[in-house]
Amino acid sequence: MALTLTEKAAKHVQKTITNRGKGIGLRLGVKTTGCSGMAYVMEFADKVDEQDQIFESQGIKIFVDPKSLIYIDGTELDYVREGLNEGFQFNNPNIKNECGCGESFNV
Repeated sequence: MALTLTEKAAKHVQKTITNRGKGIGLRLGVKTTGCSGMAYVMEFADKVDEQDQIFESQGIKIFVDPKSLIYIDGTELDYVREGLNEGFQFNNPNIKNECGCGESFNV
């Protein structure tokens, strides 16, 4: 499978990389935390790590470590606006449960 970005997410990532003045793409992963077990980690990538799995969607490179990939494979990253709030939304087909606050999940 792969990781993908919606058009809105890709535009937001590209705009942020341009404003930063550096960056080669987006790094996605997971960490153990929260009441359900795992939480997403997202940062802008400035270099390729040796173990990275690399995907490309909407012209944006997405870097993922192999340990995280098993939990987020098939995920679509969207950028949504709800009322006064806006941010990235992970549409992960692997999720079995999420915590009530939406900060963590398990597969």
